[in-house]
Amino acid sequence: MSTSIPYRQPYRQPSRQMSTDPRNELHPHVDHYIGIDVGTGSARACIMNDQGDIVGLASENIGLWQPQTGYYEQSTSDIWRCICSSVRRAMDQHNINPSTIRGIGFDATCSLAVFSQDTDEPVCVTGPNFDNKDGHDRNVVLWLDHRPVEETAKINATNHNLLRYVGGKMSIEMEVPKVLWLKNNMPKELFDRCKFYDLTDALTHIATGSETRSFCSVVCKQGFVPVGVDGSVKGWQEDFLKDIGLEDLCEDNFKRMGGVDKVNGRYLTAGELVGTLNEKAAGEMGLPPGIAVGSGVIDAYAGWIGTVGAKVKLDEDTLDMDQPKNDVSQAFTRLAAVAGTSTCHLAMSREPVFVNGVWGPYRDVLLPEYWMAEGGQSATGELLKHVIETHPAFHEATSVAETYNTNIYDYLNEHLREMVETEKAPHVSWLGRHFFFYGDLFGNRSPVADANMKGSVIGLSSDKSLDGLALYYYATMEFIALQTHQIVSAMNGAGHVISSIFMSGSQCQNDILMQLIAAACDMPVLIPRYVHAAVVHGAAMLGAKAASTDKDGNSEPLWDIMDRYSKPGKTVKPSTDENLKKLLATKYKVFLEQCESQQRYRKDVDGAVEGWTVKK
Repeated sequence: MSTSIPYRQPYRQPSRQMSTDPRNELHPHVDHYIGIDVGTGSARACIMNDQGDIVGLASENIGLWQPQTGYYEQSTSDIWRCICSSVRRAMDQHNINPSTIRGIGFDATCSLAVFSQDTDEPVCVTGPNFDNKDGHDRNVVLWLDHRPVEETAKINATNHNLLRYVGGKMSIEMEVPKVLWLKNNMPKELFDRCKFYDLTDALTHIATGSETRSFCSVVCKQGFVPVGVDGSVKGWQEDFLKDIGLEDLCEDNFKRMGGVDKVNGRYLTAGELVGTLNEKAAGEMGLPPGIAVGSGVIDAYAGWIGTVGAKVKLDEDTLDMDQPKNDVSQAFTRLAAVAGTSTCHLAMSREPVFVNGVWGPYRDVLLPEYWMAEGGQSATGELLKHVIETHPAFHEATSVAETYNTNIYDYLNEHLREMVETEKAPHVSWLGRHFFFYGDLFGNRSPVADANMKGSVIGLSSDKSLDGLALYYYATMEFIALQTHQIVSAMNGAGHVISSIFMSGSQCQNDILMQLIAAACDMPVLIPRYVHAAVVHGAAMLGAKAASTDKDGNSEPLWDIMDRYSKPGKTVKPSTDENLKKLLATKYKVFLEQCESQQRYRKDVDGAVEGWTVKK
């Protein structure tokens, strides 16, 4: 098992934020909802009460295997065990009466889960034998698995119309390339027995036994075009699947991918009722059967649900629960930035907006008839970690941080403030005025959409000191902020109307980074109350929506639930310092030049060496 893969840190909720409402302790008249979030490295469960407060939370690390470079695998059996353990501990530690649970919502990474059509058992995705010899049921190809390089190139070479809805190119992180890789590498008789799920749909399947799929999963990651969009008749595009060599999946009306809606399949928008918790799953979770289970979403989309519904006074420093009810149109101005290992940027629109290098637009994935767009940075948390850990002063900085009983990020932020005082600098950004770092070390997701993008530095010196590390660290934060500006500008230039950023994830705690993003984008950054738990809080809201379903199948609009349950946090305002604005505007010009020149240099060199033959 790999120990080097980054994962979300286990959630540590400050005690002042956790509800102490005595009604939660074994009082059956208080309704509760469970949110389950499966990230890259951990599964967590939160218990939300009927006021939207998180009253219980637990997490457990998930197994992750790396059989070779670029291959990342997990197991739904292991994930489910971690989910059940987290639910039990969250319930037990906070004395929640199981009979008060009304609904459950799931979110998960956009990973591919594989099961047998015949037995419904996990099918091993580990080549070359795919025989599960180690007994771990490794049936999940993780989102960051990069094995299907050739398959992705083949898919994008089709120039099929559906690629318009994934930013012009299908990413290697999506699931169709992974299915095609399995077909190309598995024994035919084994592949022919496989059925395929996005991970969140696999989890609702385990919980309920239903084969229902979520629009969020299939539209965002599996090449499904909702019926009526661009003449789509069945959702799945038969000509596309045949063109890339997956004609097998067209059989029986696409049954192995979930079927055709209202024919031999069922597709739902976020939080709509999939079914109820079955006996087996209920027993494993320590819950009564029959609890409503909502249609799940990809984890980043749960971050949108958990943040953008907050009531906001942008002219003050807090989010305000006493504001009038939000109108859904306010969501169009709010970008959700879900920041962990990487960062996803999610925006909603009433009409489809096409942005080069931004995935989508996707219809129906969160709210019926509305469209979502998904930009992203391939590495932000992981980039910061990489830059710090590869610097010569890393071990010295770690030792000093430990003596102050703080983490490396807080220590470096404090060190930057000390440098400002020592150098009598007008602002922390002044320290890095002649240091230009372009940080696409892990490729570019948006808006360039080029996995071959790399990093570059202008102003590199021989400084191996703590000051040198702090400067490199600052430049990395500045890069993240400037690239956020680039993504927001691309989206607004194409027709979005983003004017505020709703952050979630551990990076929210980094005050210098949040101030840089607000200043670079010249818009307020909103921090949720549940900094680490905004995603799982959003998943719990899916459970609340499922629980609201009446006998006719109608449920409360998700936006109304978000409006009611989203919690106040704080606002980081954009800087009014004109000198800082000028500096960051100039640094942004250099940033763009670094981005564009790298592509030009690579093209020029490729032309110069095109006559050479590479030995095989």
